[in-house]
Amino acid sequence: MKLLRALHAFYIFIWFVLLFTLFFLLLLIPIVFKKEHHLTGVFNRWWAHVFFSLTFFRRQIIVHNEIDKNAQYIFCPNHFSYLDIPTMGLNPVNSIFVGKNDMEKIPLFGFMYKNLHITVDRESMKSRYTTILRSAKAIDEGKSLMIFPEGGIVSKNMPKMHRFKDGAFRVAIEKQIPIVPVTIPYNWIILPDESLLPKLKKLKVVFHRPIDTIGMTLEDVDKLKQQTYNTIDAELKRHTNEN
Repeated sequence: MKLLRALHAFYIFIWFVLLFTLFFLLLLIPIVFKKEHHLTGVFNRWWAHVFFSLTFFRRQIIVHNEIDKNAQYIFCPNHFSYLDIPTMGLNPVNSIFVGKNDMEKIPLFGFMYKNLHITVDRESMKSRYTTILRSAKAIDEGKSLMIFPEGGIVSKNMPKMHRFKDGAFRVAIEKQIPIVPVTIPYNWIILPDESLLPKLKKLKVVFHRPIDTIGMTLEDVDKLKQQTYNTIDAELKRHTNEN
């Protein structure tokens, strides 16, 4: 069984490289033509569906019917596995990532990532502040954002989340746009942080009802943060009890 999982992991890696090479050519379009930024989300979604199909991952995507594909949101998913990033490529709303700058070091991928998405050095206060400014500017440009509010894979007691950072919620309130909590319940089982050998279990992602921020002020950051946390946590607990 371990050998089969190792072969599957190698197979996944090969398809990841091949598909990225192919889609990199498409992603040059929004890199060169900045006004076509919506294509970033379109191509990410195509890539994710093709990738998961070719690598034999069954998937279930649940989207609350109040989510408007033409509106702007900040999506906040839990983050327990490296598989969460391609999973968020399944987002039905065209969006860009706000994530750690470590990925800028990956050849070719790093070029794409830093030109299409927003990166942050979480060890630098200046970088964190600049990222908030860049995120606000991206909202002004009509973009939606995907931000892992835990700040990375930091939980030591999965599926219990680490406390959320303020950034996503400050931007949402300042720009008066909704937060969408997102629950990814099984990726930490499918591909644990400490393992490169995936398990074949159905991948699931739940896009919850948007939380409206109209009328909120920065004094409501903690309240908004807790509401988002509670929504995701309740869904994680429901899936844990089912299994």
